[in-house]
Amino acid sequence: MTTHWSDDAACRNSDPEELFADSTRQRRAKAICTACPVRTRCLAEALDNGIEFGVWGGMTERERRALLKRQPHVASWRKLLERVRSEHERAHKG
Repeated sequence: MTTHWSDDAACRNSDPEELFADSTRQRRAKAICTACPVRTRCLAEALDNGIEFGVWGGMTERERRALLKRQPHVASWRKLLERVRSEHERAHKG
């Protein structure tokens, strides 16, 4: 049985109000993402699908908008983020 990436998310049992908090409470929502095993997939989902609200993959809507504005030609955020994560992990092994 295949599961969706969100089944492994650190926030899966969190109150949705925490993840869609106003700017003063977003720091707490972002903290949930810090050690999440699917953080990259979550962020890619939001970026690739233009999700406008909430904290996804440790980024607020404002942070995602700024990233999209700086990098308008990225065709697949999932591929890019997974490649960058893989390169980072390889560089920090050993």
